[in-house]
Amino acid sequence: MSASYRLWVKNAKQVVVVCNNGEKYLTLSGMQKLCVVHNASVVVDRDGLIEAVGAADVIEAEYSGASFDRVIDATGMCVLPGLVDAHTHPVWAGDRVHEFAMKLAGATYMDVHQAGGGIHFTVEHTRVAAAADLLASLSGRLERMRRAGTTLVEVKSGYGLELHTELKMLEVMEEARRTVPINISSTYCGAHAVPKGKSVEEATEDILKVQLPKLKERMSAGTLRVDNIDVFCEKGVFDLSSARSILQAGKDMGLNINFHGDELHPMNSAQLGAELGALAISHLEEVTDEGIAAMAKAETAAVLLPTTAYILRLPQPRARAMLEAGVVVALGSDFNPNAYCCSMPIVMHLACVNMRMSMSEALAAATINAAYALGRSRSHGSLEAGKNGDLLVLNAPRWEHLIYQLGGHQELIRYVVVKGNVVYDNQKTLDL
Repeated sequence: MSASYRLWVKNAKQVVVVCNNGEKYLTLSGMQKLCVVHNASVVVDRDGLIEAVGAADVIEAEYSGASFDRVIDATGMCVLPGLVDAHTHPVWAGDRVHEFAMKLAGATYMDVHQAGGGIHFTVEHTRVAAAADLLASLSGRLERMRRAGTTLVEVKSGYGLELHTELKMLEVMEEARRTVPINISSTYCGAHAVPKGKSVEEATEDILKVQLPKLKERMSAGTLRVDNIDVFCEKGVFDLSSARSILQAGKDMGLNINFHGDELHPMNSAQLGAELGALAISHLEEVTDEGIAAMAKAETAAVLLPTTAYILRLPQPRARAMLEAGVVVALGSDFNPNAYCCSMPIVMHLACVNMRMSMSEALAAATINAAYALGRSRSHGSLEAGKNGDLLVLNAPRWEHLIYQLGGHQELIRYVVVKGNVVYDNQKTLDL
């Protein structure tokens, strides 16, 4: 009886493996020399894992007697790893389209925050929203991300700021993990803002004494899976002392530290994260040279969010300084009501134009390095044998078209595959 496999993507003009020596992440030199195989094919096994990547004729000869659930002829096309979005806030009710006009008129993030808008506006709507409604909107947003090529996404709570709603958000994320064909890394972000009527000290006490113990109980019972802990470490939000105690408590529960730092003010968040062994720190628009050096030494990933800097007219994160210092640079969309972007191809484009990254650096940052920032680079982020069979097939002669064509991903992406299953088949793909 012949062997049976889930998927064969054959005769691709390019297969972008990204890295092929089991690297956990890439720094500058590796990001500039991605592994690309020409005239190649990919085989995904019955478990949804990559079985083989190699020259098309070699693969065809080796698997000539095998059967496949699906065969994709990728002649003239390119194959890439599924994209990884390392920072999103997609569980919420109450959009903030009205605030965009305020920002365009010159209001700062903190101006909007202090006027009762921002996070607190969304918190009020999310607290009263039914779980079923939150799940429906989350599923739709994840579907949009998937159509834009994202196959692994970090998803945060953080629009509850009290136990009941934070748990409701985490339960919705758990249900989405079961029902939506996309990989989810879940993050508890109860310290996203200080609740109205509470001091920083009171909010910190509630997280440490009420929220985290309940979360630990649910995780131990197996009813919730949570991967990471996040704190918005910022002036007027959670200071270094509060952030340290919350992040350490999360780490003691087995959560990866992956938090917001040095966004609006230089808070020395990067040094704090390095000291605590943080897996990743996001934003870093105001990071210092000392913070960059500390992150490089600690192997703490920098999750840069070019959409946020663009929409809020903030200084761009200093990607080049981080890359040259040896920091693991990753990318995320920061999808949230304040920065509404579901598309990692657009994020990569902005990273190249506004943060001066090269296209290969941006792709590495949105694949292997973003997977590393989520503790998933052993299973995601490159097309190496044994990893998840998550990939994109582009109707383009070179993979760079995905970044080059601003907003063009809707026509370029022909197929999106998760664990060897085609989860998006774009029949409307146009020829270049």
